[in-house]
Amino acid sequence: QARQQPVPRFVEQEFQAFLRCGILAHGFLRLHCDDCGFDRLLPFSCKRRGFCPSCGGHRMAESAAHLVDRVLPEVPIRQWVLTLPYPLRYRCAYDAKLTSEVLRAFLRALFAELRRRARQHWEMRAPQCGAVTFIQRFGSALNLNLHFHTLALDGVYADDGGPGAAPRFLPLPPPDHDAVARVLAGTARRLQRIVAKRAAEDEDALARDEPLLAVLAAASLRARSASGPNAGERWRRLGDRVEPATGNDDPEASRRIPQHDGLSLHAAVAVPARDRRRLERLCRYVARPPLANERLEEHPDGRLALRLKTRWRDGTSHILMERSELIDRLVPLIPPPRAHQLRYHGILAPCASRRDRVVPASVAAFAVAGRGPGSAAVPSIEPSASAVLRGAQTTPGGASIGIENADARTKPRLAAPAGAAPEVDPHSLPPNRVTRRRYRWAELLQRVFEIDALRCPRCDSTLRLIAAIEDPAVARRILECLKLPARAPPVEPASWAAIPPKPVAPDRDADWEFDQSRPAREDSDFS
Repeated sequence: QARQQPVPRFVEQEFQAFLRCGILAHGFLRLHCDDCGFDRLLPFSCKRRGFCPSCGGHRMAESAAHLVDRVLPEVPIRQWVLTLPYPLRYRCAYDAKLTSEVLRAFLRALFAELRRRARQHWEMRAPQCGAVTFIQRFGSALNLNLHFHTLALDGVYADDGGPGAAPRFLPLPPPDHDAVARVLAGTARRLQRIVAKRAAEDEDALARDEPLLAVLAAASLRARSASGPNAGERWRRLGDRVEPATGNDDPEASRRIPQHDGLSLHAAVAVPARDRRRLERLCRYVARPPLANERLEEHPDGRLALRLKTRWRDGTSHILMERSELIDRLVPLIPPPRAHQLRYHGILAPCASRRDRVVPASVAAFAVAGRGPGSAAVPSIEPSASAVLRGAQTTPGGASIGIENADARTKPRLAAPAGAAPEVDPHSLPPNRVTRRRYRWAELLQRVFEIDALRCPRCDSTLRLIAAIEDPAVARRILECLKLPARAPPVEPASWAAIPPKPVAPDRDADWEFDQSRPAREDSDFS
């Protein structure tokens, strides 16, 4: 702000909300045990989409449960991971329209290959494909790495029945190297047309409108420090460093992962049909947040070390950074507003004509109602092992407070009726199975960690919600009575040394390196 180059408003709101997330002094839910008088306080969360480990973990578990229970059918699922070249990552980072065009080009190439392989095995007129895509913005080193994780149905649906029959799924054999290479080549051809169409728009709109954000994004792509005493230098690495391999020393890697003009495509991970537990773990992996508290370590000198998820080929295991550098790396990972990070395609799209005959929740209702000749062959749906919390409401802060009836563990099994089934009113179907859209806090804890958060640790009774405290004065009195910290931790003022240097438009060199002709900034420039 002092340099008249502030960050966008959504970035500032992300950091301010993170500083209030999980602080009891800013509000909480109060749970009480009527038998022994035990109290449990649940602080409000920020519910942001950027880097908060707690809210990101909650969203990860909820998205995975939603996909497994209500979206992905019990068919083989394959993960396709598309990695973009560095210039395209920079342009897609804050251009939602371009990101949609790139993703659409990839899905068209993928679905075309699936239909081609399906016609080789079976004679069909219009095979239908389906997929769900997670747009990830980060790499394991907290670098800006926008790429796509697509969970595609490993087969096609054949609509060869009547108007009331469910589509028939036809699985496909695993794709070989040539099939993956054809998908990558088709994606590259479509991307060339997109880039050629946008050639007239060569002006960097991000550097013009948000110069500071452009510098931080470009520095993150180049693995360089954007501010502080090490501005312009490469990230400092720790570990058993070895000389990186040069040339084509690992030809096996090129055979496993086809590459084309900076694009790479990986399709070696698949989940068999009916293995819902493994599918949910895969969904959690692709929906994970960028930062985990366990991976961040503090050194005695005050610097931070980020432990990598997997050791790099040159032996690097940690990335060393200053505290201000951590903020610089978190800023590009915050998705811009009104840009969806989860997309549905094909027969799994919201407006697909046959979607209600495929997704698990609708298939269950379709089978119970006895509609269509194919309803008897629909597999039954097992309920989740988590608690069913009914009567949920929402506080103005967004926290779910509907935690009554927590003793209900399971719901009736929905099975296909034998023979002719009577007509069933859709409104008489079990609640919270088809119509409920969100999962409760305690239900996710039970599902992911097998922890009953509503069980009293003293007498094993069920905790009951008694209040949602939002007034800071009331919260302070309750916390003082319970002998808990009644004030939020103080926030340190911004340091002048942490202000990045004057941003400049990022260069578009092929090697994505900083301009070495620029002189290094002295410490006196920050006075």
